[in-house]
Amino acid sequence: MAAPSDNLKINGDRLWEMLMDMAKIGPGIAGGNNRQTVTDEDGEGRALFQKWCEDAGMTMGLDQMGNMFMRHEGTDPDALPVYVGSHLDTQPTGGKYDGVLGVLAGLEIIRTLNDLDIKTKHPIVVTNWTNEEGTRYAPAMLSSGVFAGMHTQEWAYDREDSEGLKFGNELERIGWKGDEKVGDRKMHAFFELHIEQGPILESEGKEIGVVTHGQGLSWTQVTITGKDSHTGSTPMPMRKNAGLGMARVLELVEEIAWSHAPDAVGAAGHIEVYPNSRNVIPGKAVFTIDFRSPQLDVISDMEQRLRIGAKEICDDMDMDIEFEKVGGFDPVTFDENCVSAVRNAAERLGYSHRDLISGAGHDACWINRVTPTAMIMCPCVDGLSHNEAEEISPEWAKAGADVLFHAVVETAEIVE
Repeated sequence: MAAPSDNLKINGDRLWEMLMDMAKIGPGIAGGNNRQTVTDEDGEGRALFQKWCEDAGMTMGLDQMGNMFMRHEGTDPDALPVYVGSHLDTQPTGGKYDGVLGVLAGLEIIRTLNDLDIKTKHPIVVTNWTNEEGTRYAPAMLSSGVFAGMHTQEWAYDREDSEGLKFGNELERIGWKGDEKVGDRKMHAFFELHIEQGPILESEGKEIGVVTHGQGLSWTQVTITGKDSHTGSTPMPMRKNAGLGMARVLELVEEIAWSHAPDAVGAAGHIEVYPNSRNVIPGKAVFTIDFRSPQLDVISDMEQRLRIGAKEICDDMDMDIEFEKVGGFDPVTFDENCVSAVRNAAERLGYSHRDLISGAGHDACWINRVTPTAMIMCPCVDGLSHNEAEEISPEWAKAGADVLFHAVVETAEIVE
């Protein structure tokens, strides 16, 4: 395949303007975004993306999980498309770039091809995967997981949010449930651009992360049941404090993660105590343990030690404990040829780069199971993400999109 000339680059100002315009939909309270999956705000963001794509001459496919596929035709109608994209949904207190950069950079590829009147043999399809974040509806990467055959569609539709609303019903309510069967599409390759969500690139002064692997992930929801009672009148020996049990389990999680340093990590991000009243000892605690490692045997060890150790803690405190695996995936090795296309593009364009292992889960991790896949990362300030203060520079966005453009267009094969 002929590589694009090193003077071919995207319009960075136009990409940045799109990012800022999308950020106006579902604004947060501190400068970021709250555009959670299958909310009205998610629907509004999808409609804007659809309009932009159709203005660029693209046509939309929409599957039964709400995944959006915006197609730019190639010269060979029989050639499998090259897919590129990420997600438009955000955390409740999310930033303006997590996921969104990868979707809109894909659109910018098409706009640049149109500007330069460049044709490719393979079609290019820009994708918005539904519910990547997994905050309102666990697990993360829900719809790309259905696409890759990791979950059934019926199971996904039955996921409930904190108010008991089902994912399938909410998807239909906002008008973004399509007719296309999920997973029927065949792909030539898939590329995803994402902010790093970590501090490595910025701290080392690198512009591009060439993602070679993805950490495996395990989410276990833990429920501890004690007895809620009055904080003032219940003697200390007679308490069954589920909050205290949770605290001791969280100390165990920290100990387990440190035992596999430096690559393994563990923490609880989702925590709820009941009845959550100032003068009531918690009778129930529900929290989700997030373990990650690039090694599957390490993840298995951490899961096992959590279950054994946490049960011992609760047995000693005369409380019940339950475990439910609510999400997870094995470590990922991305396609060697696609990774090389990314690395070669960075070198051709003169961008500083280094290999990375992704510490977060991404749709690319599931899609890697069904087609050759690679990821590109750009730095983010202080490695901060899943936070309204998440920030990147226009220059970082452009560099990542330039490398994405070259990797995608080279794979789609320029027609001279």
